[in-house]
Amino acid sequence: MIDDPRKADLLIGMLKESLPIQATITESLARTLAEKSPDAAIPAKCNVVDILYTGDMGGILCALDIEGTDTKTVHLVSLTHLTFDRRVPLSREIVAYQRHRIKKLKQQNDFTY
Repeated sequence: MIDDPRKADLLIGMLKESLPIQATITESLARTLAEKSPDAAIPAKCNVVDILYTGDMGGILCALDIEGTDTKTVHLVSLTHLTFDRRVPLSREIVAYQRHRIKKLKQQNDFTY
């Protein structure tokens, strides 16, 4: 199991209460978004406007409001692909979740038979 269900549920509840939350788009995510929407300029910042949980397979997903892109297109990305200013409420909790999830995914991927 990658995520602790109780901790994930608690974080999701706190995140939903804090919406919208400003986030920074990482360089790798910006490249991916640019490939999907080549005509749109991808800004460095966006707003997380909704939170979904997809279980261990995908973890916590964020619905993004990205200015300058087609508003009909919903951008869902993993919480681990965003960064947050330390002054953002819950930034410590978000970073703890990100580190834990990335560590567990690396351990899972390094496992060989």
